[in-house]
Amino acid sequence: MTAARRKGVLLTLEVATPVVLLALWWVLSSGSTSTFNPPLSEIAQRFVQNWFGELFVTYFLPSLGRTLAGYAIAVVIGVVGGTVIGLSYVARRLTGPLVSFLRSIPGAALLAPAVTLLGVGDAMKIAIIAFVCVWPILLNTIDGIDEMAPTQRNTDRIFQVNGMRRLMWSTLPGASPRIFAGLRTSLALALIMLVISEMIASTGGLGYFILQAQTTFDVADMWSGIILLGLLGYALTLAFTFIERRVLRWYFESKGTA
Repeated sequence: MTAARRKGVLLTLEVATPVVLLALWWVLSSGSTSTFNPPLSEIAQRFVQNWFGELFVTYFLPSLGRTLAGYAIAVVIGVVGGTVIGLSYVARRLTGPLVSFLRSIPGAALLAPAVTLLGVGDAMKIAIIAFVCVWPILLNTIDGIDEMAPTQRNTDRIFQVNGMRRLMWSTLPGASPRIFAGLRTSLALALIMLVISEMIASTGGLGYFILQAQTTFDVADMWSGIILLGLLGYALTLAFTFIERRVLRWYFESKGTA
């Protein structure tokens, strides 16, 4: 099988799998009259009513903004902090215990003190998302810099590539596959913490909407929120993969997966 044909088959399977699952859900739930198991047709109708109107602006867009803001803060702190620590053996030894301690604290456990300090507004949610997301990025940046091949370091030394030039053209590109691995992990964590923070301490957003629908036994509304959340995660993953494939094109080409 040629490479092009194999990619075509994989793409077909990727599209067919969710279509088949949705078809099964539609068929199995079509005759349901249970409040707790509404038919997929009713969920789809409610999805259109909810998210192609005013609720999209009042619930979805604030959640998206909080997610991106917290994630962006984590990216800056994680990459910059990880680079500084990764370049210095002394800094790794000094910060190691503190990083290990902080990354071991579950983000959900910090919601109560975060609400006390920052209230229930956007600042609290963004801070919690940033706190949870920063550690995979920070640690992967440190490891990526630390694991750079000795040959690359010796080459930089021989050609006297030092300072900012070495950082921008050798160190960070060499560590970028590990950095992107941390970025991908943190993207999923951002959505998880968004929902948790909005369910526990919020008066708006997707998490709040889903919780309120569950509390009032409006299962169709609840599923419409869950499906939108899943679509958001899928869209963010597609966007991330698009960027990753272009930034790390050299890396994927070297592995034969470009």
